Amino acid sequence: MRVASYGCRVVAVCPRGHMLRHVTSISAFYSYSRLDSIGALEAALKDAKPDIVIPCDDRVVWQLHEIHARNPSLRPLIEFSLGAVSAFEIVNGRERLLELAKSLSIRIPETRRVASEDDVAAWFGNTASSSAVLKLDGSWGGEGVEIVHSEQEGIEAFRRLAQTHGVGTALKRSLVNRDPLAFWSWRRQSTPVITIQQFIAGRPANAMLACWRGELLGMLGVEVLSSQGATGAANIVSFIDHAEIANAAQLLTRQLGLTGFYGLDFMLETATGSAWLIEMNPRCTQLGHLARPDQMDLAGLLCMKLTDRAITSSQAPIEEKTVAFFPQAIDWNPRSHFLRSGYHDVPWDESQLVRELLQKPWPERQWLARLYHHFRAPKKVTVIEFETVESVGKVNGQPLNS
Repeated sequence: MRVASYGCRVVAVCPRGHMLRHVTSISAFYSYSRLDSIGALEAALKDAKPDIVIPCDDRVVWQLHEIHARNPSLRPLIEFSLGAVSAFEIVNGRERLLELAKSLSIRIPETRRVASEDDVAAWFGNTASSSAVLKLDGSWGGEGVEIVHSEQEGIEAFRRLAQTHGVGTALKRSLVNRDPLAFWSWRRQSTPVITIQQFIAGRPANAMLACWRGELLGMLGVEVLSSQGATGAANIVSFIDHAEIANAAQLLTRQLGLTGFYGLDFMLETATGSAWLIEMNPRCTQLGHLARPDQMDLAGLLCMKLTDRAITSSQAPIEEKTVAFFPQAIDWNPRSHFLRSGYHDVPWDESQLVRELLQKPWPERQWLARLYHHFRAPKKVTVIEFETVESVGKVNGQPLNS
């Protein structure tokens, strides 16, 4: 929406019922094929002939890398959109990215690959902390990340993450969740790569970057005030300016030769306020349309570079420090005191989209999903609020570890 507001023609590749279909500023749509999602994406790129591709899903980035490897005619477009080919493998693997960050003197938690339960036990035997974070490479959206508080919890988490999913899981995700990439994700499964990471006591922070051939055009940083579970998406955030986060963004953009939008995830340590880099999201995140009084939104910064002309911001800057994302903040935490102040990020110019967002997500409204959840209740996730430094690690006043 923000890119279209700067005069760019925007087309989208998405499922037929997706919320993007309700955005009037998108001029054309291409649909995914459930059985051949990567083929549908490749066909859309050939037909639409875009100047740049902006992925909004981790798996789409991986599909673009695969298309780059197999289709020479699309390589220039993909490299123009994502940046240096040498960075592809690094941004796809948590361990490789953190190794690079460490070489650049960016603060990172100790991280180690674990291939067995014995490796997990050895980690806890060699560290004074009883807490750790296990992560599965190739996961997205907070899935494949588990915070554990004992050796036994760590071993149990390792067993879950090490399991490969069968065709039945792919079928369920395709038919019930309406995930167009479910079968592609199932077919590309390989030996799970799992890492264990030092647990940093603190509050999450995110940064979204707009990059151009290794140059950082702009960055927006926030700390998370409320999130969907300990590893889920943020629904209320507060703008921050943090020197360590800005430095990490500059160094990684330059070293990796990045182009387009990227996200960085950090933990702000409670005791010191230091920023610990924990991973990168090689795609557009939910901050790119927000403008502060001292900086244009990131979408506008990239559009200026693409068009090589001056652009006036298409929206008034956000004066408030706190931002509540619509509709997640209201859906997940309607009684939060953060909702009584700050900026509510509602797309008022797209009334059809607002009406769509006020309903249940479109996959959950389908008869098959309703039938499935009638017999099997969806997994519940606790909302976490990080109100102050003193209350970090508490949910509704109770410690997370209880």
